[in-house]
Amino acid sequence: MPQSTKENNKRYKPSSGADVALSKLRKLTGTHLIHTSSLIHLNKQAPTKNDQVHGETPAITEAPGKENKSEHKKITAQESRLIKTAAEIAMERPDDDDRAYMHSIMCQVGLPRSKVEGNSFERVSGAAALLIEAGKLWDGKRFVQQSIPYGPMPRLILAWMNTYAVRCNTPVIPIGDSASEFLKILGKTPNGGVRGAFTTFKKQIQALSACRMTLGFNTNGHAHTYEGKPIKHFDAWLSGKEEQRPLWPGTVTFSDDYYQTLKLHAVPLDLRAYMELKSSALAMDVYIWAAQRLYRIEGRPVVLYWSNLRNQFGQEYTGKEADKNFKKKFLPALRAMLAVYPEARIKQVTGGIMLIASPPPIPFKPS
Repeated sequence: MPQSTKENNKRYKPSSGADVALSKLRKLTGTHLIHTSSLIHLNKQAPTKNDQVHGETPAITEAPGKENKSEHKKITAQESRLIKTAAEIAMERPDDDDRAYMHSIMCQVGLPRSKVEGNSFERVSGAAALLIEAGKLWDGKRFVQQSIPYGPMPRLILAWMNTYAVRCNTPVIPIGDSASEFLKILGKTPNGGVRGAFTTFKKQIQALSACRMTLGFNTNGHAHTYEGKPIKHFDAWLSGKEEQRPLWPGTVTFSDDYYQTLKLHAVPLDLRAYMELKSSALAMDVYIWAAQRLYRIEGRPVVLYWSNLRNQFGQEYTGKEADKNFKKKFLPALRAMLAVYPEARIKQVTGGIMLIASPPPIPFKPS
């Protein structure tokens, strides 16, 4: 994200949510053999009558529970990093360098997580829907068809550009003159090759810049359709000696509509958490969804059932075992998210999860 000199880390007394996270982390670090899935124990319980909310789905809170002997295996490097980041978030108050932003719309209906066959992608979530259509970019000689943006990379790119736009109060985002420099900012090793970070970045920023998004939503008995491009200008260098120069963007400019609504509806995220989840697009989506959803709950908890969650996060799962197969993928992503969002109060209940009013992962700044 946009860089600035970071002050010395500020220690503070952890809140109750941080205490829960630290308690779990002590178990993890106290014995090197406890698996990361022990970090969050989702306690199954039947929702009470007061917990049921018509038309919505449930939430999750942590409970220590008994340790599962099958989980006593050596943790991976990725799990070790998750534990370290969770401890940092629990103990250190975020500063301005840790603040990132995502558009509230993208927190509800996100980009595809895997490669899309064809030139369009549609996701429906309750009364909102997103249609993404692949576009073309001019390479100096012809228009070149781009793909649909997918996976963790465009999510990181969009978060970085959103953050720069909000912090600097400008729709014009300077990407810089070096792929290596920008990839390091995104926490990626700038390696080449067909599957390297540079190739992935180049493809995904081009796809993101070229695509058109159509949003459908219902309010007060009316159906609305908004059509537009988040990025209106893709300014790329066409020549140069360096490998990254052809179609490497010097600047990217947000469309007026996207930029103005971003300023009004930017959801703050803890960059430390979002970057830690960058190996899983699903975990990233669950995190930004929880960041914009939990703090808005008023009164009774909200119960979301597996079918509701699958419709929002896993429409690609179909057939008789759709909910079961989706649940197997969703729960690990949820556990990872909860590890780096210790204030989030979500409980597994019979048939789904229960969401309980929680503070946002990072405070909103006064307007």
